Amino acid sequence: MFKRVLMASAVVSLFAACSSTQPPAAVTEQPAQPVVVAPVAPVVDAQAQAQAAAQARMQAERARLAGESIYFDFDSNAVKADQQAKVAAHAEFLKLNAQQKVQIQGNTDARGSREYNLGLGQRRAESVKNSLEVLGVKDAQLEAVSYGKEKPRAEGASPTDHAENRRADVSYAQ
Repeated sequence: MFKRVLMASAVVSLFAACSSTQPPAAVTEQPAQPVVVAPVAPVVDAQAQAQAAAQARMQAERARLAGESIYFDFDSNAVKADQQAKVAAHAEFLKLNAQQKVQIQGNTDARGSREYNLGLGQRRAESVKNSLEVLGVKDAQLEAVSYGKEKPRAEGASPTDHAENRRADVSYAQ
């Protein structure tokens, strides 16, 4: 009997719960209002802007330094005193940009055998590399190679042309 009473009260509760919903309130329509959108100023991220400016300065400095060859005397691999400032400029840039790698390319004039000039070009490249290391550049950033007389900058045979070809070029990796 208790089950029947419990069952009957459950049914009554169910019907009572369903009948207690209220009718929805009447919706009155209002005329549509125009939507005004204010202009939005672009958000400028100061940090991103500063990074872009720093990147542009670094690329400009790298391009300037890439055109700075280190010149040598005839049959010599010693970095001349008047070329030390160029080496120091390369060193400062490389220390500030530790991820930057360079290839130091030793070159010679056309006089001498191919084998001798390849050796002299390598000694010139190694001389510049050693100077950069003494100034604090990491060995992992530097590679020394020789082109000997294979990549002349000046094609003539005058003393000026020969002097232009006795050089080490610092080639910056992109």
